[in-house]
Amino acid sequence: MEEPEVHPDLEPIAFLLGRWEGAGVGGYPTIESFNFGQEIEFGHNGKPFLTYVSRTWLLDEAGNRVRPLATESGYWRSLPDRQIEVVLSHPTGIVEIYIGEVVFHKIELRTDVVARTATAKEYTAGHRLYGLVNGNLMWAYEMAAVGHPLTDHMSAELKKVA
Repeated sequence: MEEPEVHPDLEPIAFLLGRWEGAGVGGYPTIESFNFGQEIEFGHNGKPFLTYVSRTWLLDEAGNRVRPLATESGYWRSLPDRQIEVVLSHPTGIVEIYIGEVVFHKIELRTDVVARTATAKEYTAGHRLYGLVNGNLMWAYEMAAVGHPLTDHMSAELKKVA
């Protein structure tokens, strides 16, 4: 079966398409700093949204995988006037709806809605930046959780591998 054409509405975010791999750093006032590896995949089926899956794993000092960390999946929808909506779900019982803007190859997102199950940790807001820099996907994430305001949490540099 042939790969469908990318929906024209996705033009502002089509640079995300593909599989990206790399490493980053994380931390938060309630945890020790850590290094992690990551794989993100953005796909499409010809409709006006991107599919999204991210997997991370803890790395030791030598860069070897220690254990899985977070995973999230969802959909990215490009809107008129370079606006964007992102819906993400986490197996830890959290669902987020982000709204934001695309400016060239930079995307800034802020949570509009956060919903949690009764067993999920307290998490109230997120702010994410994604950008294409010298062909690599750079991203940074701030979160508000467990009584802290928006605080740096994770960032990474990913190379396109497929």
